[in-house]
Amino acid sequence: MNNCIAAQSGGPTAAINASLAGVIQGVLDRPEYDHIYGSLNGITGILEERFLDLTETFQEADNLELLKVTPAMYLGSCRYKLPNPEDDPAVYETIFRFFEKMEITAFFYIGGNDSMDTVDKLSAYAARVQSQVCIIGIPKTIDNDLCVTDHTPGFGSAAKYVASSLLEIYHDTAIYAPKSVTIVEIMGRDAGWLTAASALARNEYCTAPHLIYLPEAAFDKEAFLKDIGSLLETRSNVIVAVSEGIRDKEGNYISASTGSADNFGHSQLSGAGKTLEYLVQERLNVKVRSIELNILQRCGAHIASLTDLEESFCQGQQGVSLAAQGITGQMVIIQRTGSEPYQVSYGSSPVCDIANQVKSVPKAYINAAGNDVTPEILSYLRPLIQGQPKLAFDQGIPRYLPVPHL
Repeated sequence: MNNCIAAQSGGPTAAINASLAGVIQGVLDRPEYDHIYGSLNGITGILEERFLDLTETFQEADNLELLKVTPAMYLGSCRYKLPNPEDDPAVYETIFRFFEKMEITAFFYIGGNDSMDTVDKLSAYAARVQSQVCIIGIPKTIDNDLCVTDHTPGFGSAAKYVASSLLEIYHDTAIYAPKSVTIVEIMGRDAGWLTAASALARNEYCTAPHLIYLPEAAFDKEAFLKDIGSLLETRSNVIVAVSEGIRDKEGNYISASTGSADNFGHSQLSGAGKTLEYLVQERLNVKVRSIELNILQRCGAHIASLTDLEESFCQGQQGVSLAAQGITGQMVIIQRTGSEPYQVSYGSSPVCDIANQVKSVPKAYINAAGNDVTPEILSYLRPLIQGQPKLAFDQGIPRYLPVPHL
């Protein structure tokens, strides 16, 4: 038999299940495949033989439609870093024994940069042992920091959530006359795409956020205080958007690092917004608060971008198409082929050129002072947040696909 298995990994998004739905639909539509399985909790589900048979569950179109709009990961996630095969070949032997046992001919891993590291290592090992299993990476990350592809599934929905939240924060603060500063901390350790998307909140009456700080520009505390002080001379309320990963010119995080790192060596950050809140309070003697959007920005399915969900679904289908052609070691990419009207096409690129790389916000999108974005970024961002998916509601609350298997 020719079977497939899919898994999800890394941080959740509002669109990663739409990519999974695309993979499932792609497999159901193709005669090359008999079954599709779902590995629970990423690659660890394969190592531990914990999986679901997705074929029967998603024969029903209603279940597949509900999966598309369900946030986070239907199959669960993990942050497991595969060792180098030279250091621990037993891990790879276990994975490929499972593939052989289950008659797996294609593996689809849906995730971000760290997940593409897994795809890269598995692809290289498969080539070394002459395995015929096709390994395909399906991108996702709200950080939008995967190279080669124009943008990543999950980013558009998170960007829409961030922009909408900033607009609502503006309405909240504008009602008060006393001087105040509101600092909004947004996810983004190395790339400031999501924080840059806060500029989408600006309209004919809302000028917030009034300052935007990204990791790509060195952060200067004194310049930051001067920026806020100047704005307070002419307005009552100042709203600032900051990335969690802002650093000074020496590369030191402004936030309070916990001193620990995750399995992939990423520093665990805590409190960039709170750090700046205390600084403003101490130096400017003005009412100040900080807001950390935290996990809320990742899975706001109630305000997801329809464009994001549709593109995510198509990228899942594209991954199946690649595997059916015998293509392996590739990540699905999206290419912008038109701006007015907005148009895209789907392709692929060697995952070895993408894994462990970071796509930063270009300098052309950041102003000279390093405290805002340029208008040019808006034409890049705006198409990605368009449209609203149709959600089913149950007693006033969105209805999502249950996950009793997790």
